[in-house]
Amino acid sequence: MLLIPEQARTLYAHAVEHRYAILAVNADSPAACTDALLAAQACDAPIIIEASLWQLTGHSFGAGDPLLGVNRYLADLRTLADSDGFREVPVAFHTDHIKGPETLSILRHAMRAGTSSISLDSSDLSLEENIEMMSSLCTFADEHDLPATLEMEAGVDDGVTSIEATRALFGAVEDRHPGYLALWAPGVGTKHGLDRDMGGFSPDAVRAHRELASDLAGRPIGIALHGSSGLTEEQLADAVAAGVSKVNWSSESLLLRAHAARDYYRKQAVHLEKGHAEFKTTAMDHGVQTFVSDRYRPRVESRIRIQGGAGHGKVFMSLLDTRQ
Repeated sequence: MLLIPEQARTLYAHAVEHRYAILAVNADSPAACTDALLAAQACDAPIIIEASLWQLTGHSFGAGDPLLGVNRYLADLRTLADSDGFREVPVAFHTDHIKGPETLSILRHAMRAGTSSISLDSSDLSLEENIEMMSSLCTFADEHDLPATLEMEAGVDDGVTSIEATRALFGAVEDRHPGYLALWAPGVGTKHGLDRDMGGFSPDAVRAHRELASDLAGRPIGIALHGSSGLTEEQLADAVAAGVSKVNWSSESLLLRAHAARDYYRKQAVHLEKGHAEFKTTAMDHGVQTFVSDRYRPRVESRIRIQGGAGHGKVFMSLLDTRQ
């Protein structure tokens, strides 16, 4: 089931309370969304599907128009998540890495469209600009009577965020607009991309930021971990134990799918010759996507289990049922 913002907020609080982290898959295509939901279903786990600006403007969704991309992404994901097969899987749709001059217009549109939770890319923003943009989203929600569940980030590729920055950034937005923030994404020594040198990762920083953000908000706040592709299984487990409740996953996910597609076409090369009896079956999208799915889904399931998410899906859905 695709979660509305209030339900997404409840899900993130549930992850904090029960000390597991929800896998947030940055999905490039409808096929990747389907595979992520199949993996979550197999693990009985919640799942977050994220879209960055390049997905929203990409060929599979917006074809250059990010607002169209939001609409198509949501329509496709809502149809899938609310179908009989996935009705018991909690699915959140989250914006990730939205940046540039159109940021506010894209995110306001996403809020109106019913996106489960919202974040923006603050990597090119000053402290003051970051605060003002987040405050603007809260004000927009107030003025239009819209529910909003927000994740705020610091410069996550700039080493370890100072505790003072958490007070200055997270604390400022929470003070101006209490209740909207559900996740905090400070730098904790990880990097985006496939850099395997993650020696700077600090579970102690995760713990300190979680405690401070929760104190500032007066409610449990989970840490969103960006740049997780290079972490070992042990580091992921340590991150969850320290208070990470959302783990973004993009670079490794893309690599797995790309390598699987490459292997499919290499193995099936002879079938793709003109006149081959199996050309049409081999060339159809179903062939390559099924091959990719069979390679990809076990790795997604493994990630979910490492992060402690398995077994929480139906439990969370029953919690929602009791509140309706």
